[in-house]
Amino acid sequence: MATEIKRETQDDETLDVELEQLDDFHDIDRPWKPESIRVTTKAFSIRNMLDAMEEDSLDLAPDFQRLQVWKPVQKAQLIESILLQIPLPAFYFAEDTDGTLRVVDGLQRLSTVRDFVKGGGDQRGGFELNGLEYIQDVAGLRFADLPPLWQRRIYNTQIVANVIDPSTPTPVMYDIFRRINTGGTPLNAQEIRHCMSKPRSRTFLKELTNLNEFDEATGGALRRQRRMIDREVALRFCAFAVFGPDEYIEPMDEFLWSVTERIDRPESIGDRELDELKARFRRGLTNSYLVFGDHAFRKWPLGAQRKQPFNRALFESWTVVLSEYSSPAVKKAASRLAKTARSAMRDDSDYISAVTASTGDRRRVRLRFEQAQVMTRSVLGDK
Repeated sequence: MATEIKRETQDDETLDVELEQLDDFHDIDRPWKPESIRVTTKAFSIRNMLDAMEEDSLDLAPDFQRLQVWKPVQKAQLIESILLQIPLPAFYFAEDTDGTLRVVDGLQRLSTVRDFVKGGGDQRGGFELNGLEYIQDVAGLRFADLPPLWQRRIYNTQIVANVIDPSTPTPVMYDIFRRINTGGTPLNAQEIRHCMSKPRSRTFLKELTNLNEFDEATGGALRRQRRMIDREVALRFCAFAVFGPDEYIEPMDEFLWSVTERIDRPESIGDRELDELKARFRRGLTNSYLVFGDHAFRKWPLGAQRKQPFNRALFESWTVVLSEYSSPAVKKAASRLAKTARSAMRDDSDYISAVTASTGDRRRVRLRFEQAQVMTRSVLGDK
């Protein structure tokens, strides 16, 4: 009997995405040199933070979808806490070499304050204070409606931020944020990468996931999720397309960081190369859909017709391999290639394991790519 496939969940909702068994844990005892870890504690006023946001010297990682999860009452009660002079939890920023601060922990709080004071394009502020527990005389008011004393209290409120120096190596920086990332709904690996990366890679990944071919090939499985699974799988394609599976070195997080940093540096990957990478991504998506149809990137063994959830390991391997072939050639042999792949999904236990468990293991990464290449070449020949 086939094992039931576990699925990702979001806000108690089951997603059409297979829960990945990555087993890609960081070794928390790795011997980082103490002198490479440089973190300073600084105090800022909220006015300082608002000015920095307007000057683009404080990067709130735009398009970070998790910001949408706060409800109006939660936002209002944060402002109430500030008015009550209740100290806010510490923030965590990563400083870039040009002095720009990127917010990794504290996005929702800073965004809420900004939206209350400046948001909505309304001179009175972005939202009303409804659902307060203690200061009822300001209930229903916006920022501009507050007495000057309350406005000054917001502006003058001091926040404490732990700022990671730009000289700190990226893997060390990532580990620091991973360790402190324990409150509320912790950020996942891609969300941390998104917050710590620069606009160039964020924009590029957004462009990839907004392609019509992406939505069609994934069957809309990643349309509703807010945990950046779509950006993560697009980044995986980029990493394996740029470096190749033979260059993969565990852990997966650091492998994905390496390509994120390259995309963020135009001198490493130029605009023309990004355009070529995007075209290859589109071709990989189109060809995968030609071969597997609505079952693309889903386990579909011979004899089974039930549509299974989206699988990351199948996505990264088949998009990369099939991106190397022309769509007319793939279309002619699509049914034969699908049958070959489905046979492997039914009969090849090693291949099944490579796309199911410990998917960050170097041997399993290479095996699933090698198998996809062998199957494709057996039907289509060399590219």
